[in-house]
Amino acid sequence: MHHILIVEDEPIIRSALRRLLERNHYQVSEAGSVQEAQEQYRIPSFDLIISDLRLPGAPGTEMIKLAEPTPVLIMTSYASLRSAVDSMRLGAIDYIAKPFDHDEMLQTVARIIQDHQQAKSDGAEDADPQQLDTEQPLTDNTDIGIIGSSAAMQTLYSKIRKVAPTDSNVLIQGESGTGKELVARALHNLSKRAKAPMISVNCAAIPETLIESELFGHEKGAFTGAVTARTGLVEAADGGTLFLDEIGELPLEAQARLLRVLQEGEIRRVGSVQSQKVDVRLVAATHRDLKALAKTGGFREDLYYRLHVIALHLPALRDRENDVLEIAEILLERQRQRMDKEPMSFTEQAKLALQKYSWPGNVRELENALERAVILCEGSQVTTELMGIDVDLAAENSSQTTPSTAPAADTAIAADPEPETELAASDLSLEDYFQHFVLEHQDQMTETELARKLGISRKCLWERRQRFGIPRRKTTGA
Repeated sequence: MHHILIVEDEPIIRSALRRLLERNHYQVSEAGSVQEAQEQYRIPSFDLIISDLRLPGAPGTEMIKLAEPTPVLIMTSYASLRSAVDSMRLGAIDYIAKPFDHDEMLQTVARIIQDHQQAKSDGAEDADPQQLDTEQPLTDNTDIGIIGSSAAMQTLYSKIRKVAPTDSNVLIQGESGTGKELVARALHNLSKRAKAPMISVNCAAIPETLIESELFGHEKGAFTGAVTARTGLVEAADGGTLFLDEIGELPLEAQARLLRVLQEGEIRRVGSVQSQKVDVRLVAATHRDLKALAKTGGFREDLYYRLHVIALHLPALRDRENDVLEIAEILLERQRQRMDKEPMSFTEQAKLALQKYSWPGNVRELENALERAVILCEGSQVTTELMGIDVDLAAENSSQTTPSTAPAADTAIAADPEPETELAASDLSLEDYFQHFVLEHQDQMTETELARKLGISRKCLWERRQRFGIPRRKTTGA
């Protein structure tokens, strides 16, 4: 059983995190400060340290030196995001924002412990896998860290190995949920920058009014609320890799600044007249057609060609032959172990359904379906019904080649003979309920109100819109 130390001065947060980890079969100890942790425990003996950034007395980053070589996960609020990135540069293995999602915390903890154990077994004491993303690789049995043996994936692996050692910009293209961030991580880990930070940014998750400040930093007094100078994420990635996910959502003004980074290798903070040099390798990802977007003025054409030095296409799960079964087996075992259930296997009908279904949400949808199946399963056999997928629509869905930005969910719902407002929630899967609720209420509610009603974050709302192809309604000006 892995032993984790929580260093958090808020008793409520500390207690809640302890219960979460203990329910998932971790042994947990706790302390309210760095000093208390030093006095009560031999810190390097733990498998993982989870520490708040702001603590009474010494800051949480002090645990990094005290715990070495044990990895330290830093918890921070969104307002302290910049400090969290700074802590990464000091040697923290990762950070997670409060209030954290329980599944995100468990995935992050599992990934860190697994990576640390793998590094020790490989004799890689010098490894320092600094990563900001929380998506867990499906397997670590290859240098790439992605599972799948289909011809399309083998071609992708070959390209990754050729491209990774270079400093060329890379554009990763693929549908939402296919694992673009895993490809970015593989490029970083196989590059000469592997020991430097990999800074991951979801361009769609940051408010448009803050994106330039977040990326490029700002000077004190640059705008209302800028009470101190701030380092940007591009600068934080100096010497390492900058991963911009959903770069198609980047505002045009920020695109112009990013172009200067690629052309001149320098940045200028918001409100500053001085430029400074940076050395970053840019890896970008998108599910959108940037070339078509550039022709309509939605994306800078000169930036597109700067990004498109090397293009890697990540195939959709439905195009990966028998990979879906291989991935499903691993995900099923992972979920079973996490929930401490007896060994499970798929029925033959379920295996056929896994292959027949088109998986519009790709690996992310598959993972959600199997989590639901493990929760509901009362025996050892996972059936099609437990996964909650509609196999009858598979052929229809897979034959449609509409762009990912088209409102595919609208089409599916419009074809239902029953009025959507009269459908009982008990008749719907979680995915169906989400689509119906958003389509029915998005004209009357803001994104914040929709997220609150659904009990999810704005980022989660955006990600699900992308998964189901539900675009945000454009508000018209006066």
